[in-house]
Amino acid sequence: MIGNSIIKLNNVDIFQQKHLVLSNVNLHIDKGDFVWLIGQTGSGKSSLLKIIYGDLAVTSGTGHACGYELSKLASKEIPYLRRKLGIVFQDFQLLTDRSVEQNLQFVLRATGWTDKQGIADRILDCLEKVGLRSKLKKMPHELSGGEQQRVVIARALLNNPEIILADEPTGNLDPDTSEEIVLLLKQISQMGTAVVIATHDYHIIRTFPSRIIKCENGKVLEDVQIA
Repeated sequence: MIGNSIIKLNNVDIFQQKHLVLSNVNLHIDKGDFVWLIGQTGSGKSSLLKIIYGDLAVTSGTGHACGYELSKLASKEIPYLRRKLGIVFQDFQLLTDRSVEQNLQFVLRATGWTDKQGIADRILDCLEKVGLRSKLKKMPHELSGGEQQRVVIARALLNNPEIILADEPTGNLDPDTSEEIVLLLKQISQMGTAVVIATHDYHIIRTFPSRIIKCENGKVLEDVQIA
C-alpha cells in the first residue's frame, strides 16, 4: 500500500459473468476522502463497488482494498476485508423482526465480538454518532425512512471501517432527509473514514460539492466536473 491509499486499482478489467463492464480501471481513494460515483444505470457503478468489497474477482491488473490484494483474495479472507468496509444500500436491509439494538448485535456477533459489555458500548457509540441513541429499542417499522438509513450507517460503522461504500443511499428518501444523510456521511469522512457514494442525484452533488468519479462508456473517469 502506498501512503494513505485505502483503495487502489491499476489497469483492472471488471467483468459481470463473462461480460466486460469496465475496462482498464485506474482509481485511488485515500483516507478521509469523500467521493461521488456517478453514471447512467448499467454503466458499472455497482460493479465497481463489488470489485472493492470482494463480490467480483480481480482477474487482470492489480487492486488493493484496505490492505488486501484483490487479485489474490481467497474466499475465506472476504469476511475480514468486509469488516474494514462499511456498506450502505438503498433498501436498508434491516432485519424487520429485530429491534435496532438486536440488528446491531447481530452484526457484531457475526464479526466475532463476544464481550457483552463491549457490544453494548459499541452499539451506543455508533447510534450516538448518527443521532439515534434514543431509538435503541425501536423496531425498524417504527422508524422513518431517514432514521432507518441512519441505523444502516450506524451498522456500517460498527467495526471502525476504513471506508464506507454507499450505493444510492438516498434513493428512497425525500430531498430534506437525503441532505441530512449526506451531511452525516460527510461528517464521518471528516473523522477519517473515506466515503464513496454512488448516486443519480445531481442536486445533492451540487449541494455538497466534492470529488467526482464517473462510469461512462465502459471507462472510469476520475475527477470529472458536472455543469
